[in-house]
Amino acid sequence: TMILSILSNVLILLSLSHNFNLVHGSNEDQIKVDVNNTKVFGPGLFPELIVLPVRYFFIETYNSKNVRIKSSSGDRIKVQVEGETSNGLHCRVWVQVLDRYDGSYIVRYRTYQTCFKTTIHVMYNYRHIAESPYKFEGPIYAEDCNCPVKDVSSWTEMVGCPQSYPQIKNDLSNFEEVDMNIVLKIAIERYHQPKARSFCNYVVLKNQVFRKCYGEHVGFSMFMDNILHSLARKMILPDFEFIVNLGDWPLSENKVKPIIPIFSWCGSDETADILMPTYDLTESTLEMMGRVTIDVFSIQSNNKVPWKDKKPIAFWRGRDSRRERLDLITLGKKHPDIFNVSLTNFFFFRDEEEKYGPKAKYESFFKFFDYKYQISIDGTVAAYRFPYLLAGSGVILKQDSGYYEHFYKELEPYVHYIPFKSDLSDLIEKIQWAKDHDSEALKISRNGRTFVQENLLPKDIYCYHALLFQEWSRKLVSEVNAREGMELSPNKENEQRFGDCKCHRKKKHDEL
Repeated sequence: TMILSILSNVLILLSLSHNFNLVHGSNEDQIKVDVNNTKVFGPGLFPELIVLPVRYFFIETYNSKNVRIKSSSGDRIKVQVEGETSNGLHCRVWVQVLDRYDGSYIVRYRTYQTCFKTTIHVMYNYRHIAESPYKFEGPIYAEDCNCPVKDVSSWTEMVGCPQSYPQIKNDLSNFEEVDMNIVLKIAIERYHQPKARSFCNYVVLKNQVFRKCYGEHVGFSMFMDNILHSLARKMILPDFEFIVNLGDWPLSENKVKPIIPIFSWCGSDETADILMPTYDLTESTLEMMGRVTIDVFSIQSNNKVPWKDKKPIAFWRGRDSRRERLDLITLGKKHPDIFNVSLTNFFFFRDEEEKYGPKAKYESFFKFFDYKYQISIDGTVAAYRFPYLLAGSGVILKQDSGYYEHFYKELEPYVHYIPFKSDLSDLIEKIQWAKDHDSEALKISRNGRTFVQENLLPKDIYCYHALLFQEWSRKLVSEVNAREGMELSPNKENEQRFGDCKCHRKKKHDEL
């Protein structure tokens, strides 16, 4: 056994150190990472408590004087997660180490089975960093494991969520005692226009999801299903009922009385919809390291062009979903030395393609950040790419707009982005300001990324949903039941090819 243990440790070290190469750069050999001073932190270091589709933690490198290193250490940083199944077999885990090129790293890993006796090795040039190796007896559950804690409050406390969010308080302030029988009746009368609008009536009852949808285009209900199912696998949700708008435009107009509660992915100054994180941001959280490639982590690690080497040009790509986007193209054609802007598709203004074309060839979102100045301009509603622009390494010039996502009210102009007027009349002036104030523009760029780090990571997306539904459930005075015509949206089972998830909470419950 001792020999096998020694051999195992040797293999780990060989695996972690395999293909270590000196990174490029004249002064890289001067970087001296102190493995004791270097910091490792984040929710992924508590895998027995915090279940997420992808667990993650961070590494910040420091030297022997405890000074933060601000340049990449290349692939000298290695991480391995190893464990075993209940049958003693190797536990399937996929690990990625993402270099942010500023002396810090994102480590993320997705587990596919319930793991026991798990060790996380975090190493720099053969040597363990900070308190590595991190050891856990388990169980460590995969995303698909249905093993909820007893209630939302237990989960949010365990994960470290805030008490609430200002946007939730604001959105729910319009509603005190909600009778969903009345709300549903009014919603059907106002919004049941099958060709124009689509929405779903959801009921969460005994941690199961039921729904009935209205309208011709209800495919986006899958996004709502997915987050509800994922939450229900992690915590026992309260019984509650709500209506979800499946379109982009918010529905509940302030001027139309009575105001009724509609949950939406986008809000506006003219409406009273209750905001959730967008389906795009939520899906990129659920499918991270899966079928999505653009997420708040991948954006940070896929452009190594430093600020001083970025092109001092304003960049934008997108479809023709708003007249101001066409106006932007006009500006770009007049000032090619200032702008690199193009439309990628014509749908709303097909008859004007000759004037505003040609359509640009596909360009990787990661390549956007070869440019310093990133333009964010509304589409049909708020531009849902905005969180990813914030996570990137450029500075955002954001159009003034009455549309907003769930986090916009926490942002400040000239702190997290540079604003410009909705009609684009001062956009060139604002770009020139950024050029004349380069160090301030860089600071704004870094503030944007910090905001993402503190507010838009996977844990935050789950916290927001969990707290929103918990606070909403307390507003309901009508009895929660699955309504006639509703269908059960079944929660997916743990993939049997990876074995039973062995939920210890269910075992305890079954024994009572």
